[in-house]
Amino acid sequence: MRKTATIAACVLLAGCGFRPMYGHSNLAPEMASIYVEPIADRDGYELRNTLIDLLHSDGETGGKAYRLKIVLNENSQGIALQNDATITRYNTTLDARYTLSDARGNTLTTGTQTELSAYNVVNSPYATLVSAQDSTKRAAQDMAQRIQLDLGAWFRQQKK
Repeated sequence: MRKTATIAACVLLAGCGFRPMYGHSNLAPEMASIYVEPIADRDGYELRNTLIDLLHSDGETGGKAYRLKIVLNENSQGIALQNDATITRYNTTLDARYTLSDARGNTLTTGTQTELSAYNVVNSPYATLVSAQDSTKRAAQDMAQRIQLDLGAWFRQQKK
């Protein structure tokens, strides 16, 4: 019964035009041919490396048909206070503006992504620092996935 349901689901998905965007799809060569330009600071480093991994690129400029430039801004704001006006929780917002261009420098598409992360302030300064760094690292990784989705959707539109 379960096998029949699985086969029926596959037939229905094939009939509706479902095609995978990643993996062994026909977008993999385009995604791998994107060079992600270096981004300043720690969060930019994490964002760039995660994007390189997600795009299955090698991080080298040679032989790439596309260039992805990202401008990253970070803003941190205290949101929770104790009775003595000590901040106990911070929200960190990462804003990224990206531009995909071809090898000649012509802009193909642009976009923005915003990611919010939060962390608590504890008695240990080291624990608070590690918590803040982990929070922004997770935000950068989530942002990389969202940029990958945007780029995949753009490439899919170009193939129609």
